[in-house]
Parts: sequence; structure tokens; C-alpha cells
Amino acid sequence: MWNTIKQFYNSKEWQTFRNNIIIERSIKHNGNIVCEYCGKVITEKGEAEIDHIRELTTSNVNDYTVSLNPDNVKIACHSCHNHKHGRFSKAPEKNVFIVYGPPCSGKKTYVKEHMVRGDIVVDMDMLFCALSMCNLYDKPEKLKYNVFSIRNTIIDNIKTRYGKFNNAWIIGGYQQKHDRERLATELGAELIHIGTSKEECLIRLEHCNDYRFYNQPEYKRYIEQWFENFQQ
Repeated sequence: MWNTIKQFYNSKEWQTFRNNIIIERSIKHNGNIVCEYCGKVITEKGEAEIDHIRELTTSNVNDYTVSLNPDNVKIACHSCHNHKHGRFSKAPEKNVFIVYGPPCSGKKTYVKEHMVRGDIVVDMDMLFCALSMCNLYDKPEKLKYNVFSIRNTIIDNIKTRYGKFNNAWIIGGYQQKHDRERLATELGAELIHIGTSKEECLIRLEHCNDYRFYNQPEYKRYIEQWFENFQQ
């Protein structure tokens, strides 16, 4: 039917599919078009990219389960779409990104979708897991100072660009504007806010399948406290 991917994207079928995806998914966000990678509100409909999770090729473009499958697409802002597909010319080496937001907002998911092998990822949950062999999100209080010490050492390595890593990702809550901006200045980092709503975070908590699900009162408190203390 379509001999090239360009023909597909120019087709009436794709345009109709694209419009329906934007309309259906914006209903979930009170009429806002939201990037499903970073959570940013896209102000203009024409700026929304419909990104195929399983990338289109000439061999699968005519397979509707790939090209016109709602489960195989996400709405993306230009920045996330370009980042995913590597459309950055002469990007400087060893970029640093601070990914911040409330618990259950999707910070780890965002990093996993944008990082590449050879990047450094600094995440307190995973450091606790590595040092204790406990389940992810189970953070023994007695190891707190050890974990912070290791985290600070890695942050110092990132600051001096020590080693041969590609890019660095630092995941955290960072509710206080001063704290995250100070760290960003020290590291020469870009701040990425995962702006998931409190309601959505609480819904995700109820449906997660890990340590947090069995300790919901504790994590509900963390979510509530984050939104109470957050400074834009």
C-alpha cells in the first residue's frame, strides 16, 4: 500500500489516526496535550509528535499492528522526540541531566527511555538496593550515611567529568528550587522536571507491583510531602 515511510506519513489514514490519538489522550489531562515521555504540556497541537515505540521501517509500515496501533505510539514533545532518535548535531560530550519530580512520577522510566549504555545513572533507590541486596525501594535506615557517601563521591566524579562515561543522569525529588538550581550550576547540568500530577502519582502507587505497593501509607506520605514542599 505504502512504498515509503514518507508516503505513509502523508496519508489520510495517518493524519486521521494522529488526530484521534491527540484527542483521546488529551481527555485524560483535562484537554491538555501532554508529552508521554517527560510530562511537559504541549501548547500547540501542531507541535505534538506521535512517536512509534516500535520504529517504522519499509518492511512493517503496511502492518497496521505496528503503524496504526494505538498501543505502539506515544505523544512526544519535539525535544523528547529528537532525543530518542538522536537528532542532535555536535552535542557536547558528557552532558549532565538532573531528572526531578515526585515519587511515582516516572523519573526512572524517563531516564531508561533516554539513556544509552555507558551513561552514569545516580539514583538513591538503586544505590540502597546495590548496597543492601534488599528489594528496590526498601531502604534500610542504617545504611543511609554509607549510601549518601557513595552518592557524593559519584557526584564529585561527574562534576570533574572523571572517567569515560557518556552522559550522566541524576534522579531525585529536589522539591526546593534553590537546591536543584545550585546542583545544576555546580555540575553544568540541565534540569528536567517530570511534571506528573499528584492524583496520577497516587493512582500509580495503587497499581505498582513492588515494595511501594505493600507500604502504601509510607509512600502516600512521601507524595503528599513532595507536593506540599515543591517550589517551582
